[in-house]
Amino acid sequence: MPPRSNPKPPARLRVAAVQMKFAPTVAGNLVSIERALKRAARRSVDAVLFPECATTGYSCDFRALNRAELGAALARVGEWAKQYRINVLIGSPFFAGKSLFNGLVVFDRSGRQTYRYAKCHLTAADRQWFTPGNALALFEVEGVPATAIICHERRYPELVRLPVVAGARLIFHPNAGLDSLAVSRRKRGGKDGIVARAFENAVPYVFANSVGPQGMGRWSAGDSKIVAADGRMLCLADNENEALIVADLDLSEATGKYAVEALASPRFLAASWRRMVTLVRRQAMQAAK
Repeated sequence: MPPRSNPKPPARLRVAAVQMKFAPTVAGNLVSIERALKRAARRSVDAVLFPECATTGYSCDFRALNRAELGAALARVGEWAKQYRINVLIGSPFFAGKSLFNGLVVFDRSGRQTYRYAKCHLTAADRQWFTPGNALALFEVEGVPATAIICHERRYPELVRLPVVAGARLIFHPNAGLDSLAVSRRKRGGKDGIVARAFENAVPYVFANSVGPQGMGRWSAGDSKIVAADGRMLCLADNENEALIVADLDLSEATGKYAVEALASPRFLAASWRRMVTLVRRQAMQAAK
């Protein structure tokens, strides 16, 4: 985990999740991103999460993605983070060397890019374009240790449990639904396992999804949400409209209690858990360089 810029984490953190309808162009998505950041600034938000691939949309031709245009888009997001004095966590493809990753890019209030997480578990569609990541997310927002998963990765609970055991006390989850309308409808109403993931780890959970038609006959269910560490639903967006949802998180409740207890019991697994946590921290630091 990168060194702390804020040695004393705040007692409360005001977070927001942005629910977006993707535009067909990067320029169009940037308009929506800045509009959401202006609204978040007016509400004194500390950290705002955008969906997976918010800069490009999720139905673009990633093979034809313009490296310079994408880099300029992320630079613009960093400028807005500085302008509006907000920590910004944005789902976006990014290039590293010759590889393209499906990632989450983190900017602090000064506009500095502090972390990039690359999605590890790729869907069949992802694998046409993206290289899988090889680290679990472990970073800080306002001095609060945090982790992240992206979209499909909700199906792999160890991607959350291990970083929480390693110290994370907040989960960020950018998402971009890309389903048939029938499947999208089944995912609505907040019943998607996210509440359980918050409860079983005793940490708050911020989920930002796209919404509505995604192109190519695909749909996204919306349902962006913010969940407390005890599983209470603090905010839930609808299934049709763009939205900015905001909640104040009481970080004294973000104990990671149940995850941390896994280090001690059952005893025959304790040594293996500790080894895995060491690897998670080491790999997260390597990925941050």
